Amino acid sequence: MDNSSEVRDFLTSRRARISPEQAGLPTYRGKRRVPGLRREEVSLLSGVSADYYTRLERGDLSGVSESVLDAVCRALQLDEAERTHLFDLARTAGPTGRPHPTRSRRGLRPGVQRILDSMSTTPAYVRNGRFDILGANRLGQALFADLYDGEKPGLNLARYLFLDPRSRDFYVEWDRVARDCAQALRIEAGRDPYDRALTDLVGELSTRSEEFRQWWAAHDVKLHRTATKRMHHPVVGDIELTGEALELPGDTGLTIITYTVEPDSDSSHALAFLASWSSERLPAASAEATADTDADTC
Repeated sequence: MDNSSEVRDFLTSRRARISPEQAGLPTYRGKRRVPGLRREEVSLLSGVSADYYTRLERGDLSGVSESVLDAVCRALQLDEAERTHLFDLARTAGPTGRPHPTRSRRGLRPGVQRILDSMSTTPAYVRNGRFDILGANRLGQALFADLYDGEKPGLNLARYLFLDPRSRDFYVEWDRVARDCAQALRIEAGRDPYDRALTDLVGELSTRSEEFRQWWAAHDVKLHRTATKRMHHPVVGDIELTGEALELPGDTGLTIITYTVEPDSDSSHALAFLASWSSERLPAASAEATADTDADTC
């Protein structure tokens, strides 16, 4: 992905959404030629020259200082996810910004899989930033029965959301969940624009899904940490779960996603039934995880 284009489109889209009134600037009668703030107004708010801000918005973040980035973030009223994204774009713009290639894993370390398996009453899985599912416990497999139907290789939640029509029945609020996924992929692209697999995934989804293409073009970003999801499961019906994202420090880029329910709720009864159903019909989670001999573990 081209860093300059990403920077230009991101900054332009953030500037266009803020009115002078929202920025605390005086307003004048008459039609403005651009939506939102002008470049000169952003430069004024951020305390840099108009020429320098124009250079930034044209996509050149190489050598920009953190203090200038902080000032631009304040001027454009960026939230935490947007600020993180802008700093990622600046990091990858420099001559040393290209990350070292990471060795792809065929599976999880056994210790991580044991953590998943120990959560017998909590659906859980491990994914990377591309939403590839690398491992799950039995209840996680039961919850995402569509994904595990037929033991298909290369499980990916983004492909399921945008390319599998069953996902629209499974997620009660499909639009919100799918948009969040697109925004999380956008922030991952800023973090590692040289990830060929991610570039291929985005290209595939953009080609085959109109919704993804529109949301991707908006340049909105989101940190995927916690969310409440309402699902309609083919076995237990409607169930509401709260997802929590737990990063794995020993496996950079991997995250455990767990789902919990309110105690003594209809959803808790549904989850208990699903756990009982899965223990009778599904095998234990795969033990094919391989150790990462290059990583230090505790």
